[in-house]
Amino acid sequence: MDVGLIGSQGSGKTTIFNLLTGALQTTSAYGGRAEAHRGAASVPDPRLTALAELYHPRKLTPAQIQVVDVPGLTRSGSEGPNRFLNEVRAVDALVHVLRGFENHLGEAPDALHAATDMELELSLADLDALMKRRERLTGGKKVTQEAREELGLIDRLIPILEEGGRLDSAALEPEEDRMLRGYQFLTLKPMIWVVNVADADMAAGRFPDDEELRRLAEQKGIPLVIMAGQWEMEAGQLDESERGEFLAQVGIEETGVSRLARAIYQHLGLMSFLTAGEDEVRAWTIERGTPAKAAAGKIHSDIERGFIRAEVVAYRDLEAAGSMAAARDHGTVRMEGKEYIMQDGDVVNFRFNV
Repeated sequence: MDVGLIGSQGSGKTTIFNLLTGALQTTSAYGGRAEAHRGAASVPDPRLTALAELYHPRKLTPAQIQVVDVPGLTRSGSEGPNRFLNEVRAVDALVHVLRGFENHLGEAPDALHAATDMELELSLADLDALMKRRERLTGGKKVTQEAREELGLIDRLIPILEEGGRLDSAALEPEEDRMLRGYQFLTLKPMIWVVNVADADMAAGRFPDDEELRRLAEQKGIPLVIMAGQWEMEAGQLDESERGEFLAQVGIEETGVSRLARAIYQHLGLMSFLTAGEDEVRAWTIERGTPAKAAAGKIHSDIERGFIRAEVVAYRDLEAAGSMAAARDHGTVRMEGKEYIMQDGDVVNFRFNV
């Protein structure tokens, strides 16, 4: 899954991309760019650290999210908006970085305006795609039954977009969702808002237009994360002990980039199962509702093909027991079949034969 970072010039979008991925892309409030940047963001998971203390592995591998820093929307030239929209269509989810601080020109924070402006842009792009599809379906000599069903759905969705709504609010039936799958609608993509604020506002936990933006996010079902990108970039240059003191000075227990990575993961309906041993402790990404056999395939196709049983213990039970042997003694280690639905934090050993 690719997660696209979008935002206006000077919002701190590339700073947040660098924080998420550990990249060193150049940031500038003065000039745009044409190319997208890509990188992998690790999902913070304290369970991995605890398992590493039990197993002392040679390698520790967190779950990862693929992140794309999408060039900002510009109005220069006829291809400006179209190029931006094409880049956005290519990703699976969106994180909109909103400027919640006064910029280098002394301009006031514009998070609320930028959020409403972008939502309008995405809604209009989806509306245009629906109207063009409607014209194609009604332009032929004969309208098939399948086309009539699609037209009925289109006529139900158009008013939502005309009123500035998102298509993800339409409560689509599975068959309707299948019909729309090829469209790559932008307002069907999961969206998260990140308000990039000044240091003082981060410490206070508030920012300009706070109430209005939170209310709008709630109306649209969009998770909202607050973080201070510039401050976190400075904190990231400190060693671990100094970083903890730096966080404590402003009363923050966890960095915004950690909260953002986790919010992305959860909003996409993802979770982790864990494997642990002397070679490696690792978090594996799966969608919620994944059965054990399919989860085994995330590790290797041979394990899925030759699946016999999954030896499973919940992380909290393993932590409480102190070791896998003790967890077995306590009766918290289970043998599960291929249809078992994996749970977040399951520590698993797959048994297979090929």
